[in-house]
Amino acid sequence: MSEAQDTTTPGQHGQADRDPSERETASPDITEALREFSASGRAGFKAANDVFKALRILVAADFALARSAFGRTLALMAVAIVFGASSWLLLMAALIVALTTGLGWSWTMALLLTAVVSAIATAVAAWMGMRYFEYTRMQASRRQFARLGMGELADFMPDVDSHESAEAAAERVADATSNDPVKKGLGVDVTPP
Repeated sequence: MSEAQDTTTPGQHGQADRDPSERETASPDITEALREFSASGRAGFKAANDVFKALRILVAADFALARSAFGRTLALMAVAIVFGASSWLLLMAALIVALTTGLGWSWTMALLLTAVVSAIATAVAAWMGMRYFEYTRMQASRRQFARLGMGELADFMPDVDSHESAEAAAERVADATSNDPVKKGLGVDVTPP
């Protein structure tokens, strides 16, 4: 065969010259690639859906458990408060009896001492409770939400890209509005973060 009669292109000779193992690893055509892509997308979506369902079931079970535990906790705390208060009263009565009969104190002095002890315990517990109650204001979260432009203090906080910290801005706002507190839309004072 002469060179003039050879009508095959170089690509045709290349495919015929390759061994069979190289032909198997050649890339699939576009329709096969789209089928594989579609199948993997469906599989991924199904897996994500299964994860979401499992997470939803887990959260629902967690809330049911928490709801049940919360009710039982309240009931048992009520029992603990009742027995704690009655034991405190009995302890104070025993102290009064010991002071009057053992030490010869008058009833008035014994009752006054136990009342002072109870008042001090009440004041310390109330002070500690108010101190811990400050944590319920979620100050750090409110500052960050305000910095992102959400909440009643958003107008007073620096922008997200500002170098000023949200805590410093909150202190600046608290100092500036100490005499005239910031009001919400209905005229209610805004609690500073």
